[in-house]
Amino acid sequence: MDLDETTVPDDAVSGAMPDVARDARGAQGGTLDKVGMSGIEVPVRLRDDDGTLYLAPAKGEAYVSLDEPNARGIHMSRLFLTLQNLLATEELSLVLVDRLLRAFVASHTGLSSASHVRLDFDLLIKRPALVSANSSFRTYPVSVSGHLQNGRCTYQIAVKVAYSSTCPCSAALARQLIQEKFRQDFAGAPVVGFEELATWLGSERSILATPHSQRSYATVQVAVKDPGHTPTFVELIDLVEGALKTPVQAAVKREDEQEFARLNGANLMFCEDAGRRIKAALERDARLCDWRAEARHVESLHPHDAVSVVVKGVPGGFRA
Repeated sequence: MDLDETTVPDDAVSGAMPDVARDARGAQGGTLDKVGMSGIEVPVRLRDDDGTLYLAPAKGEAYVSLDEPNARGIHMSRLFLTLQNLLATEELSLVLVDRLLRAFVASHTGLSSASHVRLDFDLLIKRPALVSANSSFRTYPVSVSGHLQNGRCTYQIAVKVAYSSTCPCSAALARQLIQEKFRQDFAGAPVVGFEELATWLGSERSILATPHSQRSYATVQVAVKDPGHTPTFVELIDLVEGALKTPVQAAVKREDEQEFARLNGANLMFCEDAGRRIKAALERDARLCDWRAEARHVESLHPHDAVSVVVKGVPGGFRA
């Protein structure tokens, strides 16, 4: 799409109208790092599993710097129209983010040298059940953003993944209570038969304690080196879920619930464990030049959350 079509006003229409933004008489003087809009209602064009493009609703933010100290303001409509027109016609990618950033600056020649864009939306993904033949849709909050400064663009993508975390301490305390109950029920018995023990283990009165677990959230932000060589949202979500092993489920039959219980039992974790698992997975992806991972366990035992944060540690990069 021709840049002029989306960013340059029609002088025949606007030339006779007052343009307060160009009127230096109202300016107090001084430059600004970012001026623009947030919460913009925009479409994003995505590709589903069979390759079909579709539109999804998103919220965007668009900014440019104001480098001219005597200019009253920027041309916000140019940012708005560029964002609307390009997103509605082209598939979302970091290459498109790069185009948006450069178009923002080009539409403000003489006023701006830096730009920023961010898009937030829910990504709908069809996920298979753990064991049964069912599948269902899950939504994942995701975002993509970019920043242009001194002619150089940087790019970030972020995902939020819900998972289950079972407390290792609680599990150990529950096992201790079950052991004590076993000793009480079979005190003095020289031998406990196989079937008798199996029946005891299947009794609700025997397994009198269970560990607490809670819905938890991993929020991962990554910066990439090359806009043409980057993980997709789904790849990043899969990386996180694969590291944690206990993503929450939508379609659940009894066999799926039992497998979910097994996975939780096999992957007991504090928020520190979750953070370290995600860290190890991120470190293996050479496409990422920086990252930040937060594991938040919305405690069922406490009225507060348990949180761990880890960053790659790049100078000037993400901070904990």
